[in-house]
Amino acid sequence: MGRHRVGGERDLRSRQARAADKRALGARAEAIVAAELERRGCLIVARNARVGRLEIDIVARRGRLAIFCEVRARARSGGFSPLETIDEAKTERIRRAAVGWMSAHGWPGISARFDAAAVTFDSPEGEIDYLEDAF
Repeated sequence: MGRHRVGGERDLRSRQARAADKRALGARAEAIVAAELERRGCLIVARNARVGRLEIDIVARRGRLAIFCEVRARARSGGFSPLETIDEAKTERIRRAAVGWMSAHGWPGISARFDAAAVTFDSPEGEIDYLEDAF
C-alpha cells in the first residue's frame, strides 16, 4: 500500500489559489505602474511582452526613448523593498529581452532605458516606488 498525504487535493487547490492571488497582485501592480508611466508622458507599447522565453513587464516609449520596466509587487512591505529582489541574472535577462524586442519591432536608433518599480499593497491603492535608469 502506497503512502499518501491526507488533504492533498485541498493543498493543491490552496496552492493554485495562492498562485492566482499572486498573478492578480502582479497585474494590479503593473496597471498602477503603467498609469504612472502614462502620467509621465509615456506611451505603453506592451505589457508582459514575450521575447522567446523571456518576458518584459512593461515596454513604453517617450519620443525616441524605449523604456523597459520590471515591476515587483508585495502584499505587505515586510521591512524591505521588493526592488531588492531584482538580481544581476534578472537584469541580464531583461537586457537580452529588450535587445530582442527592439530588433523584432524595428526600433533602430532608439535609446533604451531600464527602469524598475515596486508596488507595495500595505493599503488598498498600493504605494509605488519608481526608479528610472535602475540598471
